[in-house]
Amino acid sequence: MKPFLLLASRAEDGAADLEYRSYLKYCGLAPEQLRRVRLEAAPLPEIDLADYSGVIVGGSPFTSSDPQVSKTATQLRVEAELAGLLDRIVAEDFPFLGACYGVGTLGKHQGAVIDRTYGEAVGGIEIKLTAEGVRDPILDGMPESFLAFTGHKEAVTVLPSHAVLLASSATCPVHMFRVKRNLYATQFHPELDVEGLINRVDAYRHAGYFPPEQAEELMAAARKVAVTEPMRVLNNFARLYASN
Repeated sequence: MKPFLLLASRAEDGAADLEYRSYLKYCGLAPEQLRRVRLEAAPLPEIDLADYSGVIVGGSPFTSSDPQVSKTATQLRVEAELAGLLDRIVAEDFPFLGACYGVGTLGKHQGAVIDRTYGEAVGGIEIKLTAEGVRDPILDGMPESFLAFTGHKEAVTVLPSHAVLLASSATCPVHMFRVKRNLYATQFHPELDVEGLINRVDAYRHAGYFPPEQAEELMAAARKVAVTEPMRVLNNFARLYASN
């Protein structure tokens, strides 16, 4: 089969490597079936979509709705490269799944209003599928309500009319949406299990998601939450779009 492409942008090696292992595990892929490109480390190489089964964008410390003048040169480069790639992905309706940062990339590209109105604290939160979500093949086998790990500064405030809302929470109205038939973005993290969240909390305790002194409390709380369902999104994506 053609490999999938994971576009990552975490500068912390430990967090980046655990994220990659999580995508391998929950997509059900071998290392040769998931090529990783770390966008924060170097410019995006030339990508021929015909070489891949699909594209996945992992989470990121970047906040797309921040003022341009406050963004680093690396963030501005990554945003420009992803926007250019999305021009082609959207035009072809090429299989795409953006996790958390997918909202800031696909959402922004498609004209969504993205700001800090519906940011959510780090931890487990109840996600509910919409009627469209229940019917969507990427959510096959998912219960209508499930727990997922989240932690984000920004979110979609207004979804464009051509996008399909698939999931929401009580504190964030847009947790997952689809554009065309094959383009998906989630606000929750489908790759995060307890180990992954604890690693993220430790890695980003000074990144502004929470007061640094709360890190140990957040990690203790994560150990009490059973998050088992969101990973089906990754397995479904890989199963549906694997191609030769």
